[in-house]
Amino acid sequence: MLVSLLLALLSIGLQGQTPAAEARNVNYVVGAQDVLTVTVFNEPQFSGRFRVENDGQFNYPFLGRIHAGGTTVAEIATALKDKLADGYLRYPQVTVDVEQFRSQNVYVMGEVRAPGRYTLTGSVTLVEALAQAGSIAPSAGSEVLIVHPKRPSAESPALPESADADVQRVDLREIQRGRLPTAITIRDGDTIFVPKAQRFYVTGHVRSPGAYVLEPDLTVLQAISLAGGLTDRGSNKRIRILRDKKEYDAQLTDIVRPDDTIIVRQRLL
Repeated sequence: MLVSLLLALLSIGLQGQTPAAEARNVNYVVGAQDVLTVTVFNEPQFSGRFRVENDGQFNYPFLGRIHAGGTTVAEIATALKDKLADGYLRYPQVTVDVEQFRSQNVYVMGEVRAPGRYTLTGSVTLVEALAQAGSIAPSAGSEVLIVHPKRPSAESPALPESADADVQRVDLREIQRGRLPTAITIRDGDTIFVPKAQRFYVTGHVRSPGAYVLEPDLTVLQAISLAGGLTDRGSNKRIRILRDKKEYDAQLTDIVRPDDTIIVRQRLL
């Protein structure tokens, strides 16, 4: 279901510029080789197209070099407005748009159907990047990690455990419910990592013994419910947990850990 929903959301996004897409472009992080369109209302001499150079700056009339690299479109508009109001124009109205987007390299790794490096253009969303990689595999867990390296590399993806990167976590169940995170920004050099689902096992006198995906804070009682509940011979007072090759007595309120095996024994009478 999640796979089809992600593809459907991508299809909708490509049909036109929705309000969400417009807001996303405002939050787009500008980089070298982007071409910006600056419009100052009723002031054509301050309006025009400007390419961001490799040092992250562009030349602007009267103001000289303007820093743009690593900042958002909204931040550039605010900076220009403040500078123009300081001795040039009264109450300037400034808008900034991205006319041409530079190519961006994004890695999509982990439990996706086609992991690898993808070259994308424009303001890339999480859903679009996942769709490029064939979307989520059935073995995926309930979250996705977005790794923002402080020094992006074109040679290899950044790892979630790297000390030289910031990691943002997104609950995939929120996406499944149609609640797309608006604060998520995919940048050049980012790695999107989809971890494998953690699992636990239920065996013994339950209706559907087997392996199940572990959800956060899952209790033994909830785990047994996922396994179809007790059989007529199952006992809810004689439950054991096999953990790290050792068996322990378990209570129904105990929290299940990854790779636990819950053993439901037969009633004595």
